[in-house]
Amino acid sequence: MSGIGHNGGPSMEPGFGFRKHAWGKARHELLPKLPLQIVRIRVARAKRLGLDYTTYATIRATSGRDIVGFLFSGNALELRPQRIAVPDAIRNRLAALEGGAGRIAAIYGPAHPQAVLESNRGLIDFADVAPGFTESWSAMRDRLTTTLRDVRLPADGVVLVAATSVERDWCGAAQMAGVLSADRFFRPEG
Repeated sequence: MSGIGHNGGPSMEPGFGFRKHAWGKARHELLPKLPLQIVRIRVARAKRLGLDYTTYATIRATSGRDIVGFLFSGNALELRPQRIAVPDAIRNRLAALEGGAGRIAAIYGPAHPQAVLESNRGLIDFADVAPGFTESWSAMRDRLTTTLRDVRLPADGVVLVAATSVERDWCGAAQMAGVLSADRFFRPEG
């Protein structure tokens, strides 16, 4: 059986058990068998980025490339009109990323990106205006891809750190590597 919406997996018709076994075996054979040294390097890279290995490996496998940067929404950075300097907990997490990955901020008005950069010197590498809540999908895409192009980072190597569901849409619009919630990124468990 095949048609629109069918993923090509095993059907539920008679013989399902064998097809499930064959499908699983074929999938397992497609998975890469990484040498131990490569796994160690990737574990160290995940640690350097402050991510658990499972998250790092999932993003890397999905995007097909290493994480080279993070795009933070103004909400994820807990910026407010009256406060454009990030709180201490976020400050420490951003400082730990220095040299490990690009740190880009998408800033909502009335704050100005340059003012945010000056207030967070050495913590954010580049800041630009965030997409507006009423912008179309294509306008959102264009704004974000322009920002990433300005910092010379490939979208599929950049992970979005978002605080709202509206911001999570930025990932799909700009075809970024993945999205993490601000809580998960700045307050990891354990």
